[in-house]
Amino acid sequence: MSDGGRAGLDAAISAYLTYLRVERGLAAATLQAYGADLADYADARNTARDWADTPEAAARYLAARARRGRPGDPGLAPTSLRRRAAAIRGFYRFAFAEGLVGTDIAAHLDLPRQPRLLPEPLSVSETIALLEAAGGEDPKAPDAVRQLRERALLEVLYSAGLRISEALGLDREDLSVDGGWVRVIGKGNRERQVPLGDVALAWLRRWLDGPRALLLAGGDPPRGGPVFVGKRGARLSRQQAWTAVKRAARVAGLHGRVSPHSLRHSFATHLLEGGADLRIVQELLGHASISTTQLYTHLTGERIREVYARAHPRA
Repeated sequence: MSDGGRAGLDAAISAYLTYLRVERGLAAATLQAYGADLADYADARNTARDWADTPEAAARYLAARARRGRPGDPGLAPTSLRRRAAAIRGFYRFAFAEGLVGTDIAAHLDLPRQPRLLPEPLSVSETIALLEAAGGEDPKAPDAVRQLRERALLEVLYSAGLRISEALGLDREDLSVDGGWVRVIGKGNRERQVPLGDVALAWLRRWLDGPRALLLAGGDPPRGGPVFVGKRGARLSRQQAWTAVKRAARVAGLHGRVSPHSLRHSFATHLLEGGADLRIVQELLGHASISTTQLYTHLTGERIREVYARAHPRA
């Protein structure tokens, strides 16, 4: 069994992170997040004193981190608190299995409930206004290339319901313009094929055959090169994509609640409101669990009640 005190705790955390890297093969960014969470736990007052003896150290720490807004007591948002609790519980499972602690402390730690955050989609009219605000119609405009790129990007985000990272990660080989679909590698390295609507395909053709072809004229990039590129031919960044959406939202008069993810939320909500099957929407979004997709059914239910309340004479 591991020694108590800070030295024993640090050694146990180090062994756990090595296990995650070597045995579990976790990505560097994930390991860094686990390491930061556990370092914060180790640094907390009195943690080192009884971390290996009872669940009290972990329970005390998580209770303190759940409090927000108190002077000198930096609390965590619910999602961050849940991740922190998961890191600590995973650490204690490992420590007990390896004989580093004599008590199954993890069994006494409950994860905070996952907050059910409802997405905030745009209405159909707001979505159309956002897309049209990106521009792209006038090839003689001073910033015609930027407008066309941003219009094509926003149309693809909405037409296929992609995450912004998925859209920016697209290469030319991932697109079948003639077939009307796009191949996406989503979370968990899961691959899916999503159809593209005629409007998005038309804007994509204008972008691919026009400015993008000129920007990539200097070479033959692998996999056909990125679909969305900046003026130097490099893959478009997340910051540039965010700026594009915010710019279009400002022109459309949509303030405060619009992000690239808004188009994904709107895609799902509009499909369900149009009668699409929940399982199909799950597949299109690339959700591993249908419970994630079911958030949208609650949202559309709320909208139905709002329409009913406005329209029924005896509501």
